[in-house]
Amino acid sequence: MLLALSITLHQLLNLTYGSITSIAASYGYIALVALMILEAASFPVPSEVVLPVFGALSASALYGLNVYTVLLLVFISSLVGMAIDYYVAYFLGKEVIYKHLHLFHIRKESLEAFEKWFVNNGNAAVFVSRLLPVIRGPISFVAGFAEMDQKRFYAYSMLGSIIWDTVLVAFGYFAIGSGSSAMDILIAIGIFATVVYAIYHYAMKEIRKESPRS
Repeated sequence: MLLALSITLHQLLNLTYGSITSIAASYGYIALVALMILEAASFPVPSEVVLPVFGALSASALYGLNVYTVLLLVFISSLVGMAIDYYVAYFLGKEVIYKHLHLFHIRKESLEAFEKWFVNNGNAAVFVSRLLPVIRGPISFVAGFAEMDQKRFYAYSMLGSIIWDTVLVAFGYFAIGSGSSAMDILIAIGIFATVVYAIYHYAMKEIRKESPRS
């Protein structure tokens, strides 16, 4: 059992399109919840691939997934994951988190830039970060360090996350759909991920401009 759990966790943290589709088809909603909690808790799980896959699978009667249930579970899982990061940072503090950034594949320089961006923009930084890949998880650490008011943290975080999650699931459901071949899905997600990461790199460039080294 421990070996099986170890293999599953290894799969979750080394995701490709094929492994996501396989996990989603095999474990359904359980896989969705596990993947999205990890993603929201800053582990390297690409929501920009996971959510379109689940959206596409829910468009087919073969997998027994309902798109509205998928969305609800995604919202709840995202809330759980971001709460984990927030409270870990809130109670353990910056030094402990910085010491273990390698576990989350986060660069120290990037997190420092997020911190300065958060100081300059506050609520807006939390909201906007939820609409961007990669940085949408680590911003919870920053909010925890700053002991941001929890009501504002959850309100702005969930507003951004709901928009992001809904768009990605809807993309999979409507743009890919049940009639597409595996290659069509792969190409569509590849193009979409390329656009998303181009936006991410542009955003990171702007964040670093706003967050000069002290």
